[in-house]
Amino acid sequence: MGARQARYREEYVSQIHPLYNGPLHIGVIYLVGIAVIAWCVGRMQNASWEWLLVVPVFAFSNLFEWWIHKYVMHRLVDVWALRAIYDRHTRQHHQYFTDNEMTVGTAREWRIIFFPWRALFTFMALGTPFALALGWLINPNAGYILMVTIVGQYLIYETFHYCCHVHDNWFVRYTPFINTIRRHHTVHHNKGVMMQVNMNLTFPIADWIMGTSDLNRGLAGHLFNGYSMKHVKPELRAKIEKHLGDEDAVDQQETAVARPA
Repeated sequence: MGARQARYREEYVSQIHPLYNGPLHIGVIYLVGIAVIAWCVGRMQNASWEWLLVVPVFAFSNLFEWWIHKYVMHRLVDVWALRAIYDRHTRQHHQYFTDNEMTVGTAREWRIIFFPWRALFTFMALGTPFALALGWLINPNAGYILMVTIVGQYLIYETFHYCCHVHDNWFVRYTPFINTIRRHHTVHHNKGVMMQVNMNLTFPIADWIMGTSDLNRGLAGHLFNGYSMKHVKPELRAKIEKHLGDEDAVDQQETAVARPA
């Protein structure tokens, strides 16, 4: 880790509220998420074909994940909530983590990895009208399955993102999908390409569809690529290598330390 990144990390951690508790933060997210999933499943009655709705809802969630990362987290929109998301992600998260140092060492640093707990409630609130509509148009099972998929996808997002920022170990190195997204996300934190490529944080399906992946592979190759850099697009490889380990992880953005959002 370079001196600039180390200074930023020290400053950021010093500004985290003294009462912040990493395990409590994560516990609230997962306990609420799992409780909502369990409640929805418990309310279903003889669900069968309705489970097929998981496929389109998952596909939409994957595209939405890509869209919000590319056009909200990495594009400054001068609207209060959207500006706060941009500041937290581009100006903070991408200074705290570069492809030179992607990991955390303490639970207090989980603050920079996970969304605030209110994000889960926001996504559930956004999904509720659609769940109610499906419940009315089709049947209640359909509405519950939509909510289960939304919440489940959110928990997968948080889990995969956390796995991208822990120290290398046998689990993250050899677990399919997780090893893929670790490499995928590390490249995204390279200054030279961070605004253009690798926007997915779960499964790089939308990146493959939209042509924003750094890899030149088919869908199966993307999903099971693991740590390999063999298939990086030639036009991106030089740019990635040029900025490898660059501390200035905020491309053409202000470099002043921003307070935690």
